[in-house]
Amino acid sequence: MANILDKIIADKRAEVKVRRSQTSIEELEARIRSLDKCRNFYKAVTRPNSRGINVIAEVKKASPSAGVIREDFDPVAIARTYKKCGADAISVLTDEKYFQGRLEYIKQIKEAVDLPVLRKDFIIDLWQVYESRAAGADAILLIAEALKPGELMDLMIAAAELTLTVLLEIHRADTLLTVRSMVGFPKKGYSVLGINNRNLTTMEVDLNTTSRLAELIDNKNELVAESGIKTRADVEKLKSIGVRAVLIGQVLCESADIEEKFTELFG
Repeated sequence: MANILDKIIADKRAEVKVRRSQTSIEELEARIRSLDKCRNFYKAVTRPNSRGINVIAEVKKASPSAGVIREDFDPVAIARTYKKCGADAISVLTDEKYFQGRLEYIKQIKEAVDLPVLRKDFIIDLWQVYESRAAGADAILLIAEALKPGELMDLMIAAAELTLTVLLEIHRADTLLTVRSMVGFPKKGYSVLGINNRNLTTMEVDLNTTSRLAELIDNKNELVAESGIKTRADVEKLKSIGVRAVLIGQVLCESADIEEKFTELFG
């Protein structure tokens, strides 16, 4: 039986094929030329912070593992709350089928807050890199376990040319050993490494994944921990092993009072 990630990627390939037939890369390039330059996502998530850790706060309505997370979902209102709380960057889920996201949320959020915005999706095709920049994203997620190393390099080159920062995500030690030298490729200051505590093939979460894999990383200034961060103790644990930023969404979006939950987690 195919795992969940394989199923999502297969569906994404079919979706991209349709979208690409409707809009050419040339059309996307024309849109990009009229846009302002990207906000600096790399700087936002790597700079020293008096809180001791930078926060990428995620705008998230649903997920395959949790179902609908927030019924009264207003992406712009959530983003404004994150800005008020002192988030350093915002992650926006744009996958429609599995996460009930929308690409338009990026533009809506960027018009409302001045933080850099990450497009969180399953990006497997060069066309999607251009689509992301044309939609107003400042950064994109690339999941190493969903791509061959050669494909990953091609997408990172394209992202750097478009001045998009890449959040290069891994979950397994063997993947980390294969791709850790790619952080900083092809251009320093355009990529950071994310360790996802969630196994995307099973959707199970283990916060110790970051602790184990962080030992294999020399430069933790470019390290982001993702998924499974629920308590102040979790945040303190990640700070203690040198993690520079966390990407956190579900625990904030499912909370009745996002501001209160943010303060509880980060002070």
